[in-house]
Amino acid sequence: MQPSCVFDKKCYLVCLIFAQPGPRDAPLRCFIKRNKKKSTFHLYLNLTQAALIDEGKFLLAAHRNRCGFHMEYIISIRGDLSHGSHVGKIKSNFMRTKFTTYDLQPRYEGAKVPSSSCRPWLASKQTKPLASNGNVETGKVSYEYNLLKSRGPRRIRCSIQCPIEDGTEIDPHKAKQPSTPSSLVLYNKLPRWHEHLQCWCLNFQGRVMVASVKNFQLIAPAGTGEPWGIQDDETVILQFGKIEDDVFTMDYRQPLSAFHAFAICLSSFGSKLVCE
Repeated sequence: MQPSCVFDKKCYLVCLIFAQPGPRDAPLRCFIKRNKKKSTFHLYLNLTQAALIDEGKFLLAAHRNRCGFHMEYIISIRGDLSHGSHVGKIKSNFMRTKFTTYDLQPRYEGAKVPSSSCRPWLASKQTKPLASNGNVETGKVSYEYNLLKSRGPRRIRCSIQCPIEDGTEIDPHKAKQPSTPSSLVLYNKLPRWHEHLQCWCLNFQGRVMVASVKNFQLIAPAGTGEPWGIQDDETVILQFGKIEDDVFTMDYRQPLSAFHAFAICLSSFGSKLVCE
């Protein structure tokens, strides 16, 4: 059964909040809790900056579905993942090396909405016209093939549709769409090999505690992030890493939103058939 979505005004305002870019000067610190048995993931905002995890403020949740060889994560604004709260998804190809993110509704002019021939994954009946009836493609995440099967870190490339700031604030009480975005390309920062520890290392500033192939930091190639105020290729836009068995940090900043940062991190879970 395809999930349905009926939005009220309060729900729509929450959507505007999680769709907004993170801060410019410093990353927003969050963490993800995974429940393997239920195949669920819950994203929380750190309430205490000094702590890796605390009681946290709930932001988003996701449920993983297996569709044959494909993997799909349905993203929700409610912790119980009720159908009426679904706001987007990220879906893999059959090798789980390429993922596409979809938003429930276009949040900017010129959003790529599929033709009517595509099967909608959200019910078309709604009480208020606050959402589109189909998938809105908003980004792609790909993991590089490792044909030699040599052990090493993953290589990640992301292309995300991000609005460019025009200096005006968005009124949360209106349904006006932001300006047309450009595609922001991000790559993972390559770790260095540590001879003493015999492992690949990145500087997570104390935010990651456990070595894992899932850990990554995303940066913009030199000269490509200027429209979003990214001055160099050393600025980490998104970092994700393991704290303990089922808890992971997720720190993101402008121009990524909580929705896109969460979707990218979800793509890191699970094995990649030809990448490792």
